[in-house]
Amino acid sequence: MTLASRDRTDLPEGAMLLDCTIRDGSYAVDFQFEDDFAVELLAGLGETSVPLVEIGHGLGLEAERAGVRACSIADERWCEIAGSTLGDKQWGMFAQPSFTRVSSIAAMCDRGMSFVRVGMEAEKVADNLGYLDEVADACPRVYLNLMKTSDTALDRLLPMLEGVRDDLAGVYVVDSHGTMLPADVRAYVSAVARHFATVGFHGHNNLGMANVNSITALQSGALIADGTLNGIGRGAGNAELESLAGIIAKTDRDRFGYRQLARLAEFCRANMRVVPEDRTMQVFGGVIGIHSGYFPLVSELSEKTATDPAVLMETAAGLTDHSPTKDHFHRAAALLAHRAAA
Repeated sequence: MTLASRDRTDLPEGAMLLDCTIRDGSYAVDFQFEDDFAVELLAGLGETSVPLVEIGHGLGLEAERAGVRACSIADERWCEIAGSTLGDKQWGMFAQPSFTRVSSIAAMCDRGMSFVRVGMEAEKVADNLGYLDEVADACPRVYLNLMKTSDTALDRLLPMLEGVRDDLAGVYVVDSHGTMLPADVRAYVSAVARHFATVGFHGHNNLGMANVNSITALQSGALIADGTLNGIGRGAGNAELESLAGIIAKTDRDRFGYRQLARLAEFCRANMRVVPEDRTMQVFGGVIGIHSGYFPLVSELSEKTATDPAVLMETAAGLTDHSPTKDHFHRAAALLAHRAAA
């Protein structure tokens, strides 16, 4: 066996990359983009072979209804930019049932949106089957993103997906905490792929595993892997789109134009004013399995109680068999303060 044959990725012929530089990357710039930058970036992506592009607010369509800072570019303007730059590529937005109205999704589809990705934790799927049905009737392609997938044990995950209609565009395994290792990705993706025709994978890079995890997902039955240019995204960022394309070029063939993506990655690096992140917290969160959205609270409580953030995270995680909530972190801080005073 030659080196080349040993290193082949053996990806399915229909494997696709999805660019979410704008959507996930918006977290890294506090949802503030210059219009000219967005136009130039999407025009560049329009010339690549990447077939799927996600735009809009990082948290999702109508995120401002949840009290989150609005994106500097309105949803309607995103539609205009996408329509003028992306040609016949499929482009979409993110949505969450708690604040995204079905009527708003329908309005975006009327403006040219090709797909929507609906995000929720697996435990919330049963309560939102009606919402998924309504969205599927309003939008031609709907993906279900299982946020914080690793929080749910695999033997519990699949039963929670009962009732999900089989004509959805796909179901995503999402490594929200950047905590998964390749064996975890292989187990989750292969299991979900036995029940749904199209599986996607969205990885975060807390432990530096997003690229290899994305390739592993494609080797394990996923048809779509997400990436962002220069890995820019929430928290520790995402798999690097240009690197994924490069790995595929080395081990298969140049399906996605890694050279052009590399140039666009440099364009993003040079022009996106990324908000600094705490690398310590990113690694702690990746190892312990804590979402980056809780890092400010962990920092605040750790300082108040003179507690190591990792100890606080571990204590909060030990109070639940699922993902800790704000209440768990407050309880953990009180418990640790009581122990210290005893």
